[in-house]
Amino acid sequence: MTIQTDLSRRRLLKAFAGATGFLAFPMIARATTFGHSLSLARDLALDHTHTRERIQLTYALGDRYLPDALAGLDHFLRDHYSGAVGEMDPGLYDIMHGIRTALKVRTPFHIISGYRSPQTNERLRARGGGGVARRSLHMDGKAVDIRLPGVPLAELRDAALGLKAGGVGYYPGSKFVHVDTGRVRTWNG
Repeated sequence: MTIQTDLSRRRLLKAFAGATGFLAFPMIARATTFGHSLSLARDLALDHTHTRERIQLTYALGDRYLPDALAGLDHFLRDHYSGAVGEMDPGLYDIMHGIRTALKVRTPFHIISGYRSPQTNERLRARGGGGVARRSLHMDGKAVDIRLPGVPLAELRDAALGLKAGGVGYYPGSKFVHVDTGRVRTWNG
């Protein structure tokens, strides 16, 4: 299944330009996050390893998040066990965008886990597989577990760490990196 926004980048830019008159103010055309200059349109491409869904969309223009895109990402990153949809922190998308920018890749992220309901989190903890925190930020929509095909996992981890934007967990045995919008910290799983 493929989920895509029906607004083209050109239509979004025209709408943004018309609504805000930003062409008269070129400084608005740039935003900075994590010390990196961001392009006007920030986009993501994601492939979900469990649902087999794909999504590619522009989620922000300058410093303005696009509500329809955020809603689509909330649904895409839903708890794949229960189907429960949580509200994801848009800062996660900025982290992922920053990682792709730092690595100079356009490859879609593979999503292993996004939102996790409290019931799912407890069930996974009870299984004893490890790496599932009692107060996981996945339950607050503030964490994702990712990998980037073609990018060594250690490089993905290092790019995330370089942003100094939240927590970074390195899980080489399970082949993913956890990123979250919590306090800056790091660990190995």
